[in-house]
Amino acid sequence: MAQTDSAGGTAEPDGRSGGTGGTGGVWSPAVVCVDAQGRVTSWARGAELLLGHRSDQIVGRPGSELFDGPVPDSLSRALAEGREWSSRAALRHRDGRSVDADVHAAPMHGTADDTTWVLLIGEAGVERQFPGRGETDGGEATALIGWALDQLPLALGVFDQNNHMVGANDEAYRAMAVTAEGALGRRLGEVGSAPPYRRLEQLSDQVLRTGEALRVRISGSAPEVGRSRVYSNFVYPLRDGDGRVRGTSIAVLDITDQDLARRRLSLMSAAGEGVGTTLDVIRTAQELADVATERFADYVGVDLLDSVLRGLSPEPVGSRAASTYHRIAQQSVLEGFPESAIRTGQPDFIAPDSPMELALRTGRALRHRITDPDMERWLAREPARAERARTYGIHSYLVAPLLARGTTLGLVIFLRHRTPEPFDVEDLHLAGELAARAALAIDNARQYTLQRNTALTLQHSLLPRHTPRQGAVDVAFRYLPGSADGGVSGDWYDVIPLPGARVALVVGEVVGHGVHASATMGRLRTAVRTLADLDLPPDELLTRLDDLVVRGDQAPAGVPGQERGMPGQEPTDRPEGGEVGATCLYAVYDPISRTCAMARAGHLGPAVLRPDGSLDFPELPVGPPLGQGDLPFESTELDLPEGSVLALYTKGLVQGADLDVGLVPLRRALAEPAESLEEICDAVLDASFAGPPSDDIALLVARTRTLDDSQVAAWDIDSDPVEVARARKLTTGQLGLWGLEETAFVTELMVSELVTNAIRYGRPPISLRLIRDSGLVCEVSDASSTAPHMRRARTYDEGGRGLLLVAQLSERWGTRHTANGKTIWAEQRLPADL
Repeated sequence: MAQTDSAGGTAEPDGRSGGTGGTGGVWSPAVVCVDAQGRVTSWARGAELLLGHRSDQIVGRPGSELFDGPVPDSLSRALAEGREWSSRAALRHRDGRSVDADVHAAPMHGTADDTTWVLLIGEAGVERQFPGRGETDGGEATALIGWALDQLPLALGVFDQNNHMVGANDEAYRAMAVTAEGALGRRLGEVGSAPPYRRLEQLSDQVLRTGEALRVRISGSAPEVGRSRVYSNFVYPLRDGDGRVRGTSIAVLDITDQDLARRRLSLMSAAGEGVGTTLDVIRTAQELADVATERFADYVGVDLLDSVLRGLSPEPVGSRAASTYHRIAQQSVLEGFPESAIRTGQPDFIAPDSPMELALRTGRALRHRITDPDMERWLAREPARAERARTYGIHSYLVAPLLARGTTLGLVIFLRHRTPEPFDVEDLHLAGELAARAALAIDNARQYTLQRNTALTLQHSLLPRHTPRQGAVDVAFRYLPGSADGGVSGDWYDVIPLPGARVALVVGEVVGHGVHASATMGRLRTAVRTLADLDLPPDELLTRLDDLVVRGDQAPAGVPGQERGMPGQEPTDRPEGGEVGATCLYAVYDPISRTCAMARAGHLGPAVLRPDGSLDFPELPVGPPLGQGDLPFESTELDLPEGSVLALYTKGLVQGADLDVGLVPLRRALAEPAESLEEICDAVLDASFAGPPSDDIALLVARTRTLDDSQVAAWDIDSDPVEVARARKLTTGQLGLWGLEETAFVTELMVSELVTNAIRYGRPPISLRLIRDSGLVCEVSDASSTAPHMRRARTYDEGGRGLLLVAQLSERWGTRHTANGKTIWAEQRLPADL
């Protein structure tokens, strides 16, 4: 073996110095290591001899300071591209003079972000050559070792043409756990029998054949630590002056720590991308289990408090585990997670002094070995868990509480049984960070669940649960909230009985989601019902509704937070511009004339299925959405035969941006024969969606009925006071035909008062109509647009008591304006047996 002199060079048998700066004919370079940030990390003795800098003076400084001038552009490009580079360059000596040197740069390991670069620096002009060919002798071995990366802080081995080791540095002997005597002259596979040794021997043989350098990453066991390590290996050829391969060198760097850091960073990156992709609590917990099992543990189980699952407030941090926990998610490297004693969805009993209870109580992630005394005592009381620990070889536990915003949501359990290494301190920190990130996602989902449940409760409370009693149409309805991601919108529907046996059908939608949208929907529905009581035509009703919305959006100046949540704060779920964007379709069906008048404010038109099977979507005049107040609304009147089906819906039922394409499922469902309206509703929803809709859906389906002549009686009345007696007689006769003699006295009084008012204050023509439906309606019409009103008559007044009498005798009464005048109507309830 060659001996090393005090100057760091290698003494050769022929007396030539192998150190940098020697005068011999062999080029023996100095070695400098530079990290990915360009800082010097290693400075060999030969570099000190060449450039004058001691190691403590140069390590940590920028490598660019080695050059006498700017770094060559070709070198900068090679560094950026991760390829080798060789050239002559001017370097700066410590005393300031310029030194010509041959420089070879080569990447050692890793990606562009963590590559270590090795610079081989030799005196310029020294010929690079090997001794003559022949059997490997001590001189050639010494030369090979000198040409290799001697004194590197890496494990370095040098091999001759027969792939026999001719030298290595101390780091290599330490890594192989052998002495020089046990390694020199032998092939690498003979030094160690482990797979990594055989793999490196094969790579060295390949480099000897091809002359091309290789860089590989190999995992193996290090004898001195007894656990798996990760190494970056660079196998490159050693050439003589003629370029012939005369041997190989293998440089090995232990990158276990970097690999662990990279894998942990990858785990956190995967958690950031894969955990919390939805606002569903159970889905988020399952994402945590999936990510952690793939990259961190052999089994992961997630337990959550029952209150969290129901969207309620969780417990404060540090509270004892007396509440109910449920195993809502779990994953394993084994199919079906057989090592778990708790099935998904079952409650998990948290026993006192268990690792789970300890983590919940302390609020910290804790790790345990299965052989710890505390674990053995706990498992002695948990036979099911103990049996699975023995069966599947569970050796390491790690339990981390799920804490977010000062509350405890649950816990996550990590187990290892296929991975031989137990959880270490770094794993403990990683699990805590992973649990903290997942807890925030779960808590966001919990809060969303709470808000969604609140909005759903409000939404359902504001929608009609049952349709009112009326005889104009048969109705069926459906309301489906949107998916959890989309939130609850402000869709609504309504059925409103109107005077004259008519009925109003309404659907509407508020842009936005959440409680605010539901509250806005409730206000609009109430406003529509109030305006419907005025018996307005559809276009006029929408005009007044639009005015109400516009006025409601105009908050007083200087009061930024009025009716917007907390003082001075804008709520996040309120659409910009208030209720602008609300839409509505209002239709009034008259079973006597068999006509339907309707108008829309930015809403989709209805679908009409006629008794002959024809289906169409009538074109209605398009009105602006509610709240804009700048365009008029128009009504359209349709003739609907008895048995026609009218379908009103919100845009959540229409799939895609193309309206014609989106309505295809609705067309198909309505065209299919169905015995009941309920079946039609189910068929429409089944045809439109295979799963939960992305947006809310309100669907109202009505089948028209008619009132024939046997239920309606009408007469013309002359504008003469003597006609009052005739009107009473006609009324009494018709009530007798209907078998309603018991109501004759009251009805005669109302008819007498209404006809008298029409003759006295109205204009001809005057008509009287009686309608028998669910109640008895008396209508008197005239050509005057002046509406009467009640007043309180004084003691000696001769008039003023007629309408008061009508109001007292009827269940309700009112005025309906028409294009030809007005109609005064009064309705009274019929006895149940009539």
